[in-house]
Amino acid sequence: MRVGVCGIACEICPRMVQGKCPSGERGCVPKENKFCKIATCAFGRGVRYCFECSEFPCETTRSGPIQYDYCTYISGKAGF
Repeated sequence: MRVGVCGIACEICPRMVQGKCPSGERGCVPKENKFCKIATCAFGRGVRYCFECSEFPCETTRSGPIQYDYCTYISGKAGF
């Protein structure tokens, strides 16, 4: 299983499922990517996965595909 920059399995990413992943079969990697704000952001911040960033979760992660509430939970910043 490949894990994308956003943290989900590439196999369930809508772009991968449709055969439209800009990185092809290797899956999502941090790079300039007009289809994915998360991959572009990770590239700019020098991280492999967005959850490695000190600002995670952020407004960029709100763009999905992972639910923002889950992002706050795994970051330890959830209010419960």
